[in-house]
Amino acid sequence: MKTRFILINTSHAGNVGAAARAMKTMGFGDLVLVAPRWANVLNREETIQRASGALDVLRNARIVATLDEALDGMTHLCATAMTPRDFGPPTVTPREHFESLSKKELLTQVVRGLEADLSYKPEGDAVQSELPAAQQGVAFLFGCERFGMSNDDVYRCHACLSIPSDPKFGSLNLGAALQVIAYEWRLALGGFAAPVAVQPESADTLPAPTGSARFDVLADASQMAGMLAHWEQALISIGFLDPLAPKKLMPRLNQLFNRAGLTQGEIHILRGIAKMMDQTAPAKNLTAPVQSTKG
Repeated sequence: MKTRFILINTSHAGNVGAAARAMKTMGFGDLVLVAPRWANVLNREETIQRASGALDVLRNARIVATLDEALDGMTHLCATAMTPRDFGPPTVTPREHFESLSKKELLTQVVRGLEADLSYKPEGDAVQSELPAAQQGVAFLFGCERFGMSNDDVYRCHACLSIPSDPKFGSLNLGAALQVIAYEWRLALGGFAAPVAVQPESADTLPAPTGSARFDVLADASQMAGMLAHWEQALISIGFLDPLAPKKLMPRLNQLFNRAGLTQGEIHILRGIAKMMDQTAPAKNLTAPVQSTKG
């Protein structure tokens, strides 16, 4: 489904750059400006700085004279407003409206599947008249910074989106408002997969990891016991644990590490730390008294 963000009579160049950045962050690139204050707004220094690298969005953006030109090809229009109007399209939160759009699209797909597989024909033409998803377009309209959208422009829309905010202070910067709506719309479209974390390399002081020291496999009971025994010896070496009065220090550490759900790679790191404590303790604690530990 095509997605377009339309800024009407924008007066601050920085907001255009911020809008481009917000769009690119959420994977959108269709930006149209309707009669902005600056004819060269897409090339102004403040715009480029606030875009923070989203220069492709600026390069592909269009400037048009009228809203009609900006809406070309769009089939569902969403206005934005801080407060509801007495007349016009219903005022809804972005998430509420996007969920209804998703359900409507799902219903359309189900009915079309029945038509294809069972030669089922629903009564009326409500579903059949809808365009395929590839031919549909959703446009999000944002008014000027000072006055917002005009009533006439709002009346043309199917819904008026209002971002939930503190009733005593609902003022949002244009770029911030666009970011929220772009985020909610991206979630409704399925979102993005979480990035895969890059596993940290072992420190130079640690023993070389073996093939079993993996960061995506949980440590088993024997590995946990071995690590705790290593730590117990290290804590004695540095004077933190009194072997004659250990109290409940080690069982408490055992519970702590159990809650952490350690992986084999993390066990490897912790044993490396214990090894270094053992190696450095004699030079620093030959005469140091053993500290008392609280169980």
